[in-house]
Amino acid sequence: MAETSAETVRNTVVEAALGKLDLDTKTRLLAGQDMWSLPALPEIGLRSLVMSDGPIGVRGVRWTADDPSVAIPSPTALAATWDPELARRAGRLLAQEARRKGVHVVLAPTVNLHRTPLGGRHFEAYSEDPYLTGAIGTGYVRGVQDGGVGTTVKHFVANDAETDRFTVDNRIAPRPLRELYLAPFEAIVKNARPWGIMTAYNEVNGVTMTEHHELVNEVLRGEWGFDGCNVSDWVAARSTTGDIRGGLDVAMPGPETVYGPALAAAVRSGEVEESLVDAAVRNVLRLAARVGVLEGAPPAVTEPPAALDGDALAREIARRGFVLVRNENGALPLAAGTTVALSGAAARDARILGGGSAQVFPDHLVSPLDGLTAALPDGALTFTVGADPSEELTPAGSVSAGFTLRARCRDAEGRLLGEGSLPNGQVQWIGDDLPEGVTHETLASIEVVGTFTPRESGEHAFGTRGLGAFTLTVAGTTVFEGVQAMSAGGTDPFEAFFGSPVERAKVALTAGETVEVSLLHTLDREFAAPLPAVMFSFVHLGPRRDPDELITEAVEAARAADTAVVVVATTERVESEGFDRTDLALPGRQDDLVRAVAAANPNTVVVVNAGSPVELPWREDVAAVLLSWFPGQEGGAALADVLTGAEEPGGRLPTTWPAALADAPVTEVTPTDGKLHYTEGVFIGYRAWDRAAAVPAYPFGHGLGYTTWSYDSLVADPDTATVRLTNTGDRPGRETVQIYLAPVDDTVERPARWLAGFVNVEAAPGETVEAVVALPRRAFEIWDEEKHDWTLVGGAYEVVGAHSLADARLTATLEV
Repeated sequence: MAETSAETVRNTVVEAALGKLDLDTKTRLLAGQDMWSLPALPEIGLRSLVMSDGPIGVRGVRWTADDPSVAIPSPTALAATWDPELARRAGRLLAQEARRKGVHVVLAPTVNLHRTPLGGRHFEAYSEDPYLTGAIGTGYVRGVQDGGVGTTVKHFVANDAETDRFTVDNRIAPRPLRELYLAPFEAIVKNARPWGIMTAYNEVNGVTMTEHHELVNEVLRGEWGFDGCNVSDWVAARSTTGDIRGGLDVAMPGPETVYGPALAAAVRSGEVEESLVDAAVRNVLRLAARVGVLEGAPPAVTEPPAALDGDALAREIARRGFVLVRNENGALPLAAGTTVALSGAAARDARILGGGSAQVFPDHLVSPLDGLTAALPDGALTFTVGADPSEELTPAGSVSAGFTLRARCRDAEGRLLGEGSLPNGQVQWIGDDLPEGVTHETLASIEVVGTFTPRESGEHAFGTRGLGAFTLTVAGTTVFEGVQAMSAGGTDPFEAFFGSPVERAKVALTAGETVEVSLLHTLDREFAAPLPAVMFSFVHLGPRRDPDELITEAVEAARAADTAVVVVATTERVESEGFDRTDLALPGRQDDLVRAVAAANPNTVVVVNAGSPVELPWREDVAAVLLSWFPGQEGGAALADVLTGAEEPGGRLPTTWPAALADAPVTEVTPTDGKLHYTEGVFIGYRAWDRAAAVPAYPFGHGLGYTTWSYDSLVADPDTATVRLTNTGDRPGRETVQIYLAPVDDTVERPARWLAGFVNVEAAPGETVEAVVALPRRAFEIWDEEKHDWTLVGGAYEVVGAHSLADARLTATLEV
């Protein structure tokens, strides 16, 4: 691609700046400054470059709700829109948020694949399909960078599960590596030109990804032309010489990394060529120039796009991502005047995002109960808890309302160093993210203090999550004092953050009566995290009522209403960064609740608040099933829009939804002797379901709307497929036209069919529209392991115009 005049100036400024730096300064830059930033170098006009987590919102560099973030729906929900332009608008919104918070690079998007439904972090990835993942990721990256903010496409590559993610060696043959796992990265690099990439913790074929010369230097940079900055996943860099030779530019977080003085010493001893350091610094300075923190270099964007309404866009993405997988007898949308019995604890205490590093704190959130209360007439809605998915303690205030908390920090003599507000009972201070006046060197203890006003009377459980010494006090009484040690055989250095909560005491409290609460945590260097950090939680669980009584209440309410709406959900202990799932079951008595309510009211609608597939054993017994994913801060408002028919659910499944885990063809996430062999080859997701001749609950690409479509004609050539279709319903609608390729008499081992392209169209009732879908050459190619190159596979192909993988509407035969 030809260099623009601005790029020429930027590169000139970068080379001049590089020439002014000595070896120690260069290696210090590559080592990072702290948890989230690189050091400023005033001698060359370089300001500090700041990064932040960013898949669903930009948290910034501090763990606080004092500077709230817009929380959009989860990446899987964004992929369910099948709309790269909507992803681009989402990216522009996050760039707007990043600029407001002084952030230059967002650590996103995650484009690893849903190789198996058990992946614990799948809510943060897009799809099981590499083409759809690449298309949505391209839109997202373009949007963020439209706003002058960088991205780090992650986690390069094959970080497709969480089990032993720091050490696992994923063994992948060249064909699946190229055709599946590298494919989204390749598409994004070529189509969006990202300014950054993040290399993963895991190994691929025996080489740690931060040191993978072949995949980083030869493939990513050499073949694809990536000219951005390669940042390690946090604490992933392990070898000074291995990382710099493997193409790693920045080892995060700083300042104590394998770069800095260690890298300078390696150069001086002759172990590392200084030209490798210069190449890495050049990549960092180019990134800095693009985001506007290198003096004299024109930023890539001088005028950001028009401001976006974050609340409105979050609401639009949510409804556009909702997937209506079942709708019998027109159960949805609700007719005017319908009375609704709403049940499920998740209807009141909405789960809007997944657990882990992607967490943000919005200034408000709209639960399903809030959204329906606002949308329906007075007296039309009732609510009962029915069943609570959370059977263990969670950070105080994250689910249970009524907590107001602060943190007080003291030194070893008990002197108050400083204090700060807390968004909930979870303390997560990493690097310099400490209250004013507090340093890691002087900090000896943290006390979470505040008040709790229960909304329910009964026995409330309180406890801790984390390692070290704790003293827990409720209503003036010390109820626990002791030490939590690391679990036997524990290997994840973030166990304190991702580990299990422990109940310490039950205390009888009365609804509406405020009590003081306190958790004192004394630091012990024995339990120190792998980087300067304070991570622990004050956890709580409300009174446990008899589960059968809760279900009975919900059944009685459902029997008295026209329609019953049940919200079921996963919890942070089911779907989160740091661990994989062991099953796909909904937690608690939620399945029992649905069965009982459906038996009482045939017009039962179930809303599934989960970031990735769960088993729905009652799905044939209910009138409608709507997948809402983790819908972001406006999820409840979007739900009301869709249930009432003000808007159409726009989503299509980005991943196959199994009826049961036992049916899923690929489920292995646990390494054997440190290795995880991807023995399924190119057959994951729907490719594997086809090969096994197995039928899922809901196929890839499935999703219903509120109108109907006829597919009238399909014309295909090697470059495009053109479909004419008509809205045959009585309301405007949107259709996602999906094009699949199926080889007629295949000469190589390939899936039976695969997604080659898609496009969204809109039409009024009775209107005919044309969908033109580009067919990329790559859709007809395979990676030839002998030639080490892409090879076109000629012959006859069926070009299928489809509503979903399992709902083919038209076919045409094409000779290639």
